[in-house]
Amino acid sequence: MEPTFVHLHNHSEYSVLDGALKITDLVDAAFRNNMPAVAITDHGNIFGAVQFFKEAKARGVKPILGCEVYVAPGSRFDKKPGAANDIHHFHLILLVRNEQGYRNLCRLLTQSYLEGFYYRPRIDKELLAAHAEGLIGLSSCLKGELNAWLVRGFAEKAEDAAREYAAIFPKGDFYVELQDHGLPDQKATNPLLIDLARRLDLPLVATNDIHFARREDAESQDVLVCIQTNRKISDPDRLKFSTDQFYFKSADEMRELFGNTPEALQNTSRIAARCEFDFPSKKYFLPNFTPPEGKTLSGYFEEIAWEGFRRRMEKRASRAANGEHAHTEAEYEDRLKREIKLIRLMGFEGYFLIVWDLLKAAREKGIPVGPGRGSAAGSLLAYALEITEIDPLEYDLLFERFLNPERISLPDIDMDFCGRRRGEMIEYLTRKYGQENVCQIITFGTMAARGAIRDVGRVLEVPLPEVDRVAKMIPFGPDSTIAEGLKNVPELRELRDRNSKIAQLLTIAQRIEGQVRHPSIHAAGIVITPKPLVEFMPLYQSAKGEITTQYAMGDVEALGLLKMDLLGLRNLTVIDDTLRIIRKDKGEEIDVTGLPLGDARTFELFQAGNTDGVFQFESPGMKDLLRRFRPEQFRDLIALNALYRPGPLKSGMTDEFIHRKNHPDRVTYELAELE
Repeated sequence: MEPTFVHLHNHSEYSVLDGALKITDLVDAAFRNNMPAVAITDHGNIFGAVQFFKEAKARGVKPILGCEVYVAPGSRFDKKPGAANDIHHFHLILLVRNEQGYRNLCRLLTQSYLEGFYYRPRIDKELLAAHAEGLIGLSSCLKGELNAWLVRGFAEKAEDAAREYAAIFPKGDFYVELQDHGLPDQKATNPLLIDLARRLDLPLVATNDIHFARREDAESQDVLVCIQTNRKISDPDRLKFSTDQFYFKSADEMRELFGNTPEALQNTSRIAARCEFDFPSKKYFLPNFTPPEGKTLSGYFEEIAWEGFRRRMEKRASRAANGEHAHTEAEYEDRLKREIKLIRLMGFEGYFLIVWDLLKAAREKGIPVGPGRGSAAGSLLAYALEITEIDPLEYDLLFERFLNPERISLPDIDMDFCGRRRGEMIEYLTRKYGQENVCQIITFGTMAARGAIRDVGRVLEVPLPEVDRVAKMIPFGPDSTIAEGLKNVPELRELRDRNSKIAQLLTIAQRIEGQVRHPSIHAAGIVITPKPLVEFMPLYQSAKGEITTQYAMGDVEALGLLKMDLLGLRNLTVIDDTLRIIRKDKGEEIDVTGLPLGDARTFELFQAGNTDGVFQFESPGMKDLLRRFRPEQFRDLIALNALYRPGPLKSGMTDEFIHRKNHPDRVTYELAELE
């Protein structure tokens, strides 16, 4: 029986420059080729790890996490070129064998950015030796240390390096890696590597360095590299792959290449069998909120909840003279008891205390805080804790939209702060929970449809007017795709069918559409962990020195970590400045939380569409809606905000709503309960 082959050396789009291979394409290729397992080994990061595991497991393919790290020729702190031929770094493949290996890889990658960055994020052998447990090492491609010395004719240095790596990793966990992409240097060094491995009793492994899914994707890869390096396809001295062999080869193709070393093929499946790491599932890792001395977390949570509730009820009683309340105090008490019981059952008391404490600190510092938004407005507990300023019973809001015992997930409360002082709140969290436990979250810019067309057009040197014409045919919108454009725009299809250059442009643009273009910092996301972040994920440092997670927001949440959105809102800054000017010039103190919601002159402004600067009511489309509907009460604004969405607008629901408001006599009810 032929040995099962497993690909262990694959670069996804998260390698940014080097990988035109989307994670979905990598997993599809493994599934299509009946591979039982597949690894991801992006350069210097594991940005796509969580997404990769999710995709692979969904297709029944075993995911193996790895990274192609950069190793400094000397110390990682040495920021000078290497002694031989200006070598800044070597490549080395690290594969995660178990949970300890994952934690060690997280530490290595974090230190490679924070300590070793020079051209690339680098580790050194000293750091590797301290964190090699649970990792399997592969000697890597032509830029690996063994190959680098052999190509230069330094066989003794290659042997010394092999002995060093063999001593760093547990016995049998360092493999001499063979590759064959039709490159002359590989043809020359492979026999030397085989001889070296056998003399030192080191295992061999055959791999294929994969940067794109299919052989025909080589052109797309070439264009992608040109985009990233700002070159044109005609530039003679540009960076490019010298062969088209960096695609996902089948097991048969690999057996044909390495039939003379069957043990190197067999070892791929042996390595895969030993890699047993998986991310924890259905588990939460909430930060540690410390209650006052002598109090338990749960007891303190309930204490402040009822204290806040009493304050809210006192204010409610003081407003009773203005009219009857629709709900009794007993109904409020029953609702709060039910919410507290459910939150304690879910174990989320600490989460609410963290949010309550943060907003309390902001108010004590005089930092303007928003009234709350999203599904959290359905929680009476959030209202009692002054996390939100909306009474959910008064507006018939459902707690189950926020937290549902049928679908347990971490609460998600977005918090708005004065844009000018948001940084102070991040500093507060960092001091309270520890610098090593708090971090901003990374986000990834991707190539949108129109941008991909413009970039590919520039590289292929298609005349700018033609590129601009094609790009503008793609329907405008954040989720629009080239495929949708070809499906829905006949002129675009006709242009493609009669112009081969445009057909080539669209084909390549479609393949690189959605590729990761660059990392940046999420505008609002913060993660807080109960122990150092590197226990859960590696960190990244930008060229500006900004430190973030290596996982995007959705991946952070998938690991069960607490993600919080701290938004800096310009509107709050404007309101704060306005109140300060009034205080200074008029000597008046205005409480914005006590402003009446039925002021006639305010609604005249809304009816006229004079809403520049009013959050969520200042777009041209919304202004037109306001003029047509002519809102007369606060609930009208709630309805319009809900209806100004693509679904209701396209379905005609919004127009029907306006029509029925202006013609109430035509309103009918299918059921009496609807009235």
